[in-house]
Amino acid sequence: MYFQVTPMISQFRFLLRLGLFALGLTGLARAELTVDITQGVEGAAPIAVVPFGQAGLAGENLAHIVATDLAGSGRFTPLAEAQMPERPVPPEGVNFPVWQSAGQEHVVIGRVVPGTGGAPHEAEFTLFDAIRGTSLLSERIPFKAADARHTAHRIADLIYQQLTGERGIFNTRIAYVTASGSGKSREYRLQIADADGEAAREVMSSPEPIMSPAWSPDGKRMAYVSFEDRTAAVFVQNLSTGERRKVSGTPGINGAPAWSPDGSTLALTLSKDGNPEIYTLDVASGSLRRITRDDAIDTEASWSPDGRSLVMTSDRGGKPQLYLVPAAGGEPQRLTYEGEYNARGVFSPDGRRLAMVHGGEGGYRIAWMDLGSRNLKVVSRGRLDESPAFAPNGHVIMYVRKDGGHEPLAMTSLDGQVQRTIPVRGGEVRGVAWSP
Repeated sequence: MYFQVTPMISQFRFLLRLGLFALGLTGLARAELTVDITQGVEGAAPIAVVPFGQAGLAGENLAHIVATDLAGSGRFTPLAEAQMPERPVPPEGVNFPVWQSAGQEHVVIGRVVPGTGGAPHEAEFTLFDAIRGTSLLSERIPFKAADARHTAHRIADLIYQQLTGERGIFNTRIAYVTASGSGKSREYRLQIADADGEAAREVMSSPEPIMSPAWSPDGKRMAYVSFEDRTAAVFVQNLSTGERRKVSGTPGINGAPAWSPDGSTLALTLSKDGNPEIYTLDVASGSLRRITRDDAIDTEASWSPDGRSLVMTSDRGGKPQLYLVPAAGGEPQRLTYEGEYNARGVFSPDGRRLAMVHGGEGGYRIAWMDLGSRNLKVVSRGRLDESPAFAPNGHVIMYVRKDGGHEPLAMTSLDGQVQRTIPVRGGEVRGVAWSP
């Protein structure tokens, strides 16, 4: 039987052993994130995003945000503004031959005009096929000035979906934990930012550790673990009002919350009966149901998209591996055999794949498994990569990369060809989660 203890330091050792949490020892009070594209797909499609006319709207440069989003996907190469042969604003002003001569396949033009339906502004844009000289997409989006950045992300999503057939992810959000200071000045912050790392805001802060953020399926609540009372407890917080509630504070370990697809239940790791096991918690009533019963450590449960199964990390076979267990309880089925260490499994949105931390003598990297063939593909390149999270469209995995003392966020496509980093300036980031 393992870790039948309640002191805070013992809980930390348990979590560190399982690779759940390893907070950085240095950092500044606020970590700023910026996107750094380290590798893209060879032959990314050229596209020109012409500066928008923005009369009456100061601040955010919509066209620049759209172009940065598209570039960050690795699928497009936006034309530099200085190289643009013209800068049309109305759709009828586009001269297709000059764009063809500039080697552009697609052109985006747009402008901000006064709103007509209650919103003070409207962004109208058109996506052109420059080769055929035809319009592919034309939209008008009402918005408030405070929502200008999200409007630009939405435009980028619409363009991306039109040209690739895949859902865009630029207007989604990420959650992560930062740590700063040392000793009595140590501070932990749970923060939310746009998927590109901008527009960060603090959800809560504490001089004691925060860990394991998890979005509710509707994106309105956040579950996380906090040690603010000098022992681990799971909280659920309303992101619009800030109202928070402790939902699990049993003796011992309270860790790794994961929402069910319908948002009614949390899967948790609890050691209240002596051994770390998987439980499910009805968030409204507080009723618990024990799912696993074994002398090994069972932890890090994640729900399948249909809500019928949980994937968990367990060392019941001697070393940490991934197992599938019915959400109502039952006999676990081992999923991973390749490698000495496979942990932190998360399903893709379509339920066809599992992302994980895959390790052995060569280090710990992000990999994913096709659940049909059981083939495993390693897609990250660090030595201590952790905390994988699928994008809502299932085509990108975000993770934390330990790199020379820094711990930035990173993204990879499923084939590993598109690599991005979201480096931390003067700080460290842990425990990333991607919104629905």
